Amino acid sequence: MSHWTEADIPDQTGRTVLVTGANSGLGLRTAQVLAAKGAHVIMACRSAERGEAARLKVGGSAEVLQLDLADLSSVRTAAEKVGTLDLLINNAGIMAVPYGKTVDGFERQFGTNHLGHAALTWLLLPALRQRPGARVVTVSSLAHQYGHIDFDDPNWEHRSYSYRGSYGQSKLANILFARELERRCPEVTSIAAHPGVTATELTNNMADAHNSLFLRIGGRISHLFSQSVEMGALPQLYAATSPDARGGQYYGPDRFNGYRGHPAEARMTSEARDDLAANRLWELTIKLTGITPDLP
Repeated sequence: MSHWTEADIPDQTGRTVLVTGANSGLGLRTAQVLAAKGAHVIMACRSAERGEAARLKVGGSAEVLQLDLADLSSVRTAAEKVGTLDLLINNAGIMAVPYGKTVDGFERQFGTNHLGHAALTWLLLPALRQRPGARVVTVSSLAHQYGHIDFDDPNWEHRSYSYRGSYGQSKLANILFARELERRCPEVTSIAAHPGVTATELTNNMADAHNSLFLRIGGRISHLFSQSVEMGALPQLYAATSPDARGGQYYGPDRFNGYRGHPAEARMTSEARDDLAANRLWELTIKLTGITPDLP
């Protein structure tokens, strides 16, 4: 896959794609590229207004679907509106925000980045399983490397909250979920990907959330060393479209320890490769969301 680019994406005519967080950053770029390749793109966005503004930048065949991953009732409502689906890209996320809870009482990062996406994926499995070659791509992060799943306290109710630790936990959960989905649902190819260090709105949003000048300056410095959104979107586009992308694998940039570059197989920590942890997380997610995936 040496120097794989957007030009290598096969024709997507006839495919329907749902991208979460498609109104900005990696999600918007992913929607633009797939629409240009002929796919019909469902842009799942928390703000319908921002989604409609972004849709005008996508062109091609695209529609907006209101979806708040921090609200399981919104996830259910959105899933009920989706008919045919060939590809789900779990791209949206929040990063290193202060402690808070979702509508359903989950810690915000774990609830949004993992539980919301897991619920959406499970509710859309019946649609995906009807389509030959269907895929689910779940976007993780280099931050999974410092993540740890606390199965006794995933929502940080009985321990001191760490916004960094919580984000790492949620991104580790993304990989574990993607791998377990691949094992349990062979009709659908499940792959994880990460964008390396990419210049998106996440860092600025994190600084604003903490009202931190230090984080704001740090974000500006990191942008000097980050790659473009166009490059950062390549790993998830590779996972979504390449005939060579393998289920259960994890893809990211190939240079500078995964910070920059073209798509390649990425390094997972030992905990991310732990099948027992993946199974345990799957069962915990069922318990927390109240959703049981429709699988044999």
